[in-house]
Amino acid sequence: MKNVVKMLCAALMMVALGAGAAEKGSADEAVAMVRKAAEFLKKNGKEKAFAEFNNAKGQFVDKDLYIFAFLANGDGVEQANGANYRLVGKNVKEMKDADGKFLIKEILALGMSKEGKGWVDYKWPNPGTGSIDSKRTYVERVEDVVIGCGVYR
Repeated sequence: MKNVVKMLCAALMMVALGAGAAEKGSADEAVAMVRKAAEFLKKNGKEKAFAEFNNAKGQFVDKDLYIFAFLANGDGVEQANGANYRLVGKNVKEMKDADGKFLIKEILALGMSKEGKGWVDYKWPNPGTGSIDSKRTYVERVEDVVIGCGVYR
């Protein structure tokens, strides 16, 4: 698990160094991106949607926003991640934030709940600043997929 977190942090720092400090996305933009991803998934199916969500230069990466996805079965295996393709196929269910919070477990629980959507708050390395910042992720279940997009606050 520590290796997964190290890979994620290293990839985020490479993105930040390569692109400079990314322009910050808003909460409204994160919700809009999740809903756009949901429509893409419904229209094109999982295989094509996951491929597009994983495309770092595709339509589901904008500013510091990107789509990630899990199956709504609770297994914690990441199906898509527009910021770090190396996490795809990895079980990240035990991933913790800077305060020790199991953020993926919470994301999955919310996505698999009766409501199936909402916000999860946690602390995460900000690739634009290099500091640990508050992050808020919007999650929505679409059929059997949990889609999310987060914003730094």
